[in-house]
Amino acid sequence: MAFSECKQRIIEHKQTAESLVSVVDFLGWVGLRVDFVDTLTPLSFYREYVAPNLPLKVLNGFNHWPALRLWNDRSLQRILGDKLLTVAVTPDGYADAITDGVFMLPDEHQMTFSAFLEHMNTGKGNVCYIQKQNSNLTTELSALYSHVDSDISWATDAFGTLPDAINFWMGDHRSITSMHHDHYENIYCVVRGSKTFTLIPPTDQCFIPYKNVSVLRYKQLADGVFTKVKDKAYDSLPWIAVNPLDPDLRTYPEFAKAHVYKVTVNEGEMLYLPSLWYHHVTQTDGCVAVNYWYDMRYDIKYNYHQLVSKLLETRQPRTDDLDTKEESV
Repeated sequence: MAFSECKQRIIEHKQTAESLVSVVDFLGWVGLRVDFVDTLTPLSFYREYVAPNLPLKVLNGFNHWPALRLWNDRSLQRILGDKLLTVAVTPDGYADAITDGVFMLPDEHQMTFSAFLEHMNTGKGNVCYIQKQNSNLTTELSALYSHVDSDISWATDAFGTLPDAINFWMGDHRSITSMHHDHYENIYCVVRGSKTFTLIPPTDQCFIPYKNVSVLRYKQLADGVFTKVKDKAYDSLPWIAVNPLDPDLRTYPEFAKAHVYKVTVNEGEMLYLPSLWYHHVTQTDGCVAVNYWYDMRYDIKYNYHQLVSKLLETRQPRTDDLDTKEESV
């Protein structure tokens, strides 16, 4: 392909992407509502929420769990006590987030649950968060596994598969999850406290700015001071450049067009967070939660999402793509 033809295709793709933004801006997220129900069947769940890719809050989805009765500080201390756990440690509560223009990974400490609990309850100093997302409830925290269900039955029937992972989360109000999206169907159960999810539908990805940033990891020294070190796994990665709670609209004016929704999930409630939905999460002190990750179907929904992503990449082609000397491609 000659350079002139390649250049023309880039321009045409750019125009297509700009038209797509106009269409999404006109349509919005038609009819969005975050429903709440007491009970539901696998069929109604799939038809009304999974197929249209809509979030849902379930009010009484796990009232039978022993965890609701047992997961207070005293019982958790008795059960876990000196058990060594992997804990994410940061100076400000933002793990896996952009800080001062750099994507920061948390330091990971091995500490006993007793030490974690004591530190968390002070609410001072560095921020400790149990958040290891490797199905830690069935591995490091297996002593608690019998207090919850091994799956969410109506979700398992609807998705046609068992969960890939079951994760345990515990931390104070300073632990914040930066905005991102996952390739999982997520059933998020709040056992203690509450979590507030800021949600943006995947159709609005054209308004969500990404930035390619360097990756560093926090390292806490013996004196408690944090330094930043290179991460062995990553040099850089693309990440969402805006904080939905305090967006910089001067730098990213398109974000003002995004449809932003908030839903608070209280103790004893669960949230169905559909795959590919953007979400930012805050929580109350001492919040404890469990989430079930079910693998998403890579169907037309995923193909549409990828199509939009590729079109958006052509909206602002790199100047060196256009200025390179003519050559065959």
